[in-house]
Amino acid sequence: MANTSARMLRLLSLLQTHRYWPGDELADRLSVSPRTLRRDVDRLRELGYPVDAARGVAGGYQLRAGAALPPLLLDDEEAVAIAVSLRTAAGGAVAGIEETSVRALTKVVQVLPPRLRRRVDALHTYTVPALMSGGPRVDAAALTVIAQACRDDERLRFRYRSRDGDDTARLVEPHRLVSRGRRWYLVAWDVERHDWRIFRVDRLSEPAVTGARFRPRDLPADDAADYVRQRISAIPTRYRVVADVAAPADVVRQAVWNWGEVAPAGADAARLTMNVDSFEWPVLVLASIGADFEVVSPPELVAHLREVGERFLRSV
Repeated sequence: MANTSARMLRLLSLLQTHRYWPGDELADRLSVSPRTLRRDVDRLRELGYPVDAARGVAGGYQLRAGAALPPLLLDDEEAVAIAVSLRTAAGGAVAGIEETSVRALTKVVQVLPPRLRRRVDALHTYTVPALMSGGPRVDAAALTVIAQACRDDERLRFRYRSRDGDDTARLVEPHRLVSRGRRWYLVAWDVERHDWRIFRVDRLSEPAVTGARFRPRDLPADDAADYVRQRISAIPTRYRVVADVAAPADVVRQAVWNWGEVAPAGADAARLTMNVDSFEWPVLVLASIGADFEVVSPPELVAHLREVGERFLRSV
């Protein structure tokens, strides 16, 4: 019985990866015969897990979403990751999810063994979230609809308000959601404009899946995050800030995060380039590096730095 229980847990863990498992491969993973595998699948169904089966030479199994939520099987790393993520969400990164996150976190922590609870507490105590406050908040329900459409390769409709305030209806093939600093972006193929686009999720409303599936296209970038960075860098801004910093490029990259371009300019020097509409963020980045720097452009930044410096001197 103990071996059977352990095998059932292993089977459930494999099925919860959401992939389709060929019957022969799944039986090999569990070191059982196809007949034993069928019996184990029947037991899972009796426990409320909706396992779909396909017969024939290419037959296999897949766990689908059911009418009720059955117990989830998590390993140690997954349990810790969920608890830490719920604590972050409870801080208000996504609108409307704070209270739900607190309730879910309470349930998860109650069933964590002491060794895992200590790990979660340590991560919470000795780490600081990198997310900045004050940014636009997104609707949790909308974020869920978009994420599921990305996962299922299903076309998505929504209303979108552009930077200029124009409101339009969009039909897209969603690719990935990207979190960048204080904002969420959807990378998608715009069906009517026949091109790749990025959409700020806080400007998006009424997202709805259409039921139409699509074949994923090749993204013209290394990954979705890189594509978002490229597109944002190409957006016209008021100022293009360029500064030479007397610090290694890796040190400058850590300070600028993903809000600028850093190019090595020697063993202990780097050139920082940022496209901004105001000087507050570049000043904060340059000050946080803790190294000498020279402003290459624009001259307005030099005047702004002089004003900020005089203000600090007056304060002391």
